[in-house]
Amino acid sequence: MNKTHLTPTRGLIVSCQAAEGEPLYGLGLMRYMARAAVAGGAVGIRALAEEIPAIKEEVSVPVIGLVKRVYEHSGVYITPTRREIEEVIASGADVVAMDVTGRARPNGETTEELVRFARERDPSVLLMADCDTLESAIEADSLGFDFIGTTMRGYTPATEGVSLPDYEFLYELKKRLVCGKLIAEGGIWERGQLARVLEADPYAVVIGSAVTRPKNITQRFSELFGKL
Repeated sequence: MNKTHLTPTRGLIVSCQAAEGEPLYGLGLMRYMARAAVAGGAVGIRALAEEIPAIKEEVSVPVIGLVKRVYEHSGVYITPTRREIEEVIASGADVVAMDVTGRARPNGETTEELVRFARERDPSVLLMADCDTLESAIEADSLGFDFIGTTMRGYTPATEGVSLPDYEFLYELKKRLVCGKLIAEGGIWERGQLARVLEADPYAVVIGSAVTRPKNITQRFSELFGKL
């Protein structure tokens, strides 16, 4: 396994994930999705830790890793505890992504404690915060996250109903971040939307469903038949 950590460069990052319950889950296809994405110009991949060893055999671009796991009494499910950080680092990921949304984490752990744990566990690995609000993004920036993503915008109680992509949020976030590099993510389906997102000058952009989830892509077309 490639253990040389790389820094994502500016450009398009493609999320290659098939979570449990989705049609492509467990079929080992994400390595080929990643290969196709890089062939199309992606400069990075975002993936579940369990898929990363195989993806690393196909591509040499940086990989952002995460584990999705649900714990009782907590809404945080993206790399929520030390256990998941260990799994992501062990997978060979170049970047560890974790939820930073101000919600209580499992086991009473704090985000600050997890940042310290990750840095001590592997000083070379980079950290990405999956944020939802300006406040959570600023907190992540102050904690030293290398990348600040808008991944959780619209997916938490605090941001329920927000229209995505949230261009104004991106513009404001770009102005407020001090150290962390802005990664725009969420709701980007069309080139026109991406063009507007790029006006906010993010460091990179993550696109997932519009590229690697054929079920979701098909639904967007099939829904039109119901309106005839």
